[in-house]
Amino acid sequence: MDAQTASTSASGKNSLTIALLGYRSNPYSGGQGVYLKHLSKALVDLGHQVDVISGEPYPNLDPRVRLVKLPGLNLFDHAKPSHALAQGKWRDPINVVEWLSFLSGGFPEPLTFGHRLTRYFKRQRPSYDIVHDNQSLCTGLLGLHRRGYAVTSTIHHPITFDRDIALANTKDWGLRLLIKRWHGFLGMQTRVAQLLPYITTVSQNSKRDIGTAFGIPAKRITVVLNGIDTEIFRPLPDIAREPFHLITTASADQPLKGTQHLIPAVAQLVKSYPNLKLTFIGAPKSGGVTERQIQHHGLTDRIEFHHGISFEAIVQLYARASVAVVPSEYEGFGFPAGEAMACEVPLVSTDGGALPEVVGDAGIVVPAKNSEALAKAIGYLFDDAEARTRLSQAGRSRIVTEFSWQRAAREFVQHYRQVIRHES
Repeated sequence: MDAQTASTSASGKNSLTIALLGYRSNPYSGGQGVYLKHLSKALVDLGHQVDVISGEPYPNLDPRVRLVKLPGLNLFDHAKPSHALAQGKWRDPINVVEWLSFLSGGFPEPLTFGHRLTRYFKRQRPSYDIVHDNQSLCTGLLGLHRRGYAVTSTIHHPITFDRDIALANTKDWGLRLLIKRWHGFLGMQTRVAQLLPYITTVSQNSKRDIGTAFGIPAKRITVVLNGIDTEIFRPLPDIAREPFHLITTASADQPLKGTQHLIPAVAQLVKSYPNLKLTFIGAPKSGGVTERQIQHHGLTDRIEFHHGISFEAIVQLYARASVAVVPSEYEGFGFPAGEAMACEVPLVSTDGGALPEVVGDAGIVVPAKNSEALAKAIGYLFDDAEARTRLSQAGRSRIVTEFSWQRAAREFVQHYRQVIRHES
């Protein structure tokens, strides 16, 4: 049965065969692996058949979800990237393109994943009712669409914002050239986004920004809010919260995540709260901006980093903290905010991007890029036990009520069926 026949028959049956795509699906850092894990599970819970087609690193998936591996060179995790074409890997031209782009400062994974995806579909001819891309926005999607597959893509937020914020925080001309080179894949993503007929995103804010950044009419973009796994991210009442203990989840050296505003706020707070401690879920680059900033403010002994740990270990860290903070300049959704709220940690968040849509009135929202505002809000919660209790309970209630993966999966199934009908 060809792809077009599969799509036609699918509109009249209850169960769908779904391919979820991820060019990079790290299960512990970044949102892409988390997104694929929970959405695929929620879809199979509804009775659908789901394959996840992913490049390295691979996600952790429910046993009912089949993982189709499209291995690349995984150069960002390779011990010796310059030797990555050994053992005959140079014979594959896709590997050569990935290697050369990486060595010249580029980020080739969305592009090369698309080429491997096209090769896989040509060789295997798999039958899917819907192909759902997770922000690779690779040219291979257009090829699948031309071959008769129903295709949709989720854009969590336009990566143009990451690039522009990084450039705004960098004065060195050499680093600016590297930032522009690394984001060279945006040309491809912009073209593909403009040509794909169906796009989803995770917040109203991202819908507006995607429309502006990629020149896409709003009517082509459907919003499906993310879910938060409230069975994993939950309060642990047997673990005592530690006074004056902050926690944050951030890729510490990405200006987008706002660490450069949080560290000065912590330095200011230490003057009034000498027992303050900050836990980072994430790790800074050795000798990077964050590490230098911490040393400059004399905060090395007050900050601990945890990287590559399990979800259960993350939940235990949340259970020890008295206040969570999300200092981001921009978020397309804001998993760290939702996960902290689900763990009943009172939250201070900026108004960057879609964060106010997640936090609502169940946390304190302050202006982005404002260390003074962060310090004032955190100090307020340190001093007011009643406010901490009220916000911790309100946060958990909001996430449980409005941000479930079951709701997200049901809305996606409605979207899939609409795409399949229109493509039939």
